[in-house]
Amino acid sequence: MVSWEEGREGCQLISVNDARPRCPWFPLSNITLPFSFYFQALLFYMPRWLWKNWEAGKISALKMDLDLGVISEAEKRQKKKLLLDYLHSNMKNHNFWAYRYFFCEVLAMLNLFCKCQLWQFFTGTTCIDDSLLFYFSGQMILMDKFFDGTFLTFGIEVISFAERDQEDRIDPMVYIFPRMTKCTFHKFGTSGEIEKHDAMCILPLNIVNEKIYIFLWFWMLLLFLLTGLVLVYRAMIVFSPRMRAYLLYIRFRLIKKECINVIVKKTKMGDWFLLYMLGKNIDSIIFKEVVHELARKLGYHNKDIYDS
Repeated sequence: MVSWEEGREGCQLISVNDARPRCPWFPLSNITLPFSFYFQALLFYMPRWLWKNWEAGKISALKMDLDLGVISEAEKRQKKKLLLDYLHSNMKNHNFWAYRYFFCEVLAMLNLFCKCQLWQFFTGTTCIDDSLLFYFSGQMILMDKFFDGTFLTFGIEVISFAERDQEDRIDPMVYIFPRMTKCTFHKFGTSGEIEKHDAMCILPLNIVNEKIYIFLWFWMLLLFLLTGLVLVYRAMIVFSPRMRAYLLYIRFRLIKKECINVIVKKTKMGDWFLLYMLGKNIDSIIFKEVVHELARKLGYHNKDIYDS
């Protein structure tokens, strides 16, 4: 039988065998889907845009072509001195710069996922299951509103679809993205009057849309897990000097551990972060010399650093 919902204007056919009457959103969505993609792209790009403005080319300015490695000795000495003077004179002044970077990472996480309570606050509706602590994507909340409350469990429904009985199951992708609908055509009849003709229409674009959005659902879940791991990693860096020293040990093996220990002990987290970023952007030999000289200025005295 054909399923319909009474009382709403412009209802479309969901499926010939659909037992749940519903008026889908898709006549509007096929027009607005490109705009929704554009808006999502802006939200994802926002943390990067903020950091590019806050960073303001600091790393590029400080590396001064020291990433090339093959430069004249006189030029290398001059640029190393400039870099050392900056690092030493601005010691303990980089925390705010580093925390803005971490804020952008947190913003990326918030862009992905926020608590169920936020969903209740902004929409006035309850979560899917109050007995569980659900985390919903900020992006997914927007898409769920866009899809009339059917997107939050879209991936779960698709996974459980194959386990249901053949008689009871309804393909959730077809339910959200109908492939068939009732169309009403207005044509001039033989008498010159406008006549209405109802027909069954195929929506081939929805076959593509359903694949795009099921991919986005699982992609955002993966991003949530990876971003969560990154934030745990950042928290360990912020609160553990030993972790900061260990990361320098394994990343820059040419640098003496004693020098690293002195620098981590006598600097703040923002200074460590700047050094770590510089180490990834300049020549490893030059960076080793810079760090050894900086450790000497901070109180490390050992003749071995002059021979290394």
